[in-house]
Amino acid sequence: MDQTHLQFNQRVASLGRKHHALSHGYVARMRPDGLIVARPRRNQSRISLRMVVLFLLALLAFKGFLIASLGPDAYNERVGKLQNGTMVEKVGAWVMQIEPASDLIAQQIGPILR
Repeated sequence: MDQTHLQFNQRVASLGRKHHALSHGYVARMRPDGLIVARPRRNQSRISLRMVVLFLLALLAFKGFLIASLGPDAYNERVGKLQNGTMVEKVGAWVMQIEPASDLIAQQIGPILR
């Protein structure tokens, strides 16, 4: 009797876990024998590679625009002020330093702004 009761509790716990997983979304598939089986939907990351690439391109374009509008000397002076600040400002200065890609963008945008 105790073994039967233990198996019953295990089945009830298994059904509870399956119900909880299916409550967050599911995908129904038909097996080759015609039985429709529901499987939990996988969690997908909200941040995709495309979003990261677009963000980086927008950051490079923004930096290029700032370099072209302020000029490289004034831009480096402002980044230098950030390097003397708090830890957050130092991280911002590291991100905003001039690298070849943003410098190239600034050279392309510069004649348009002038």
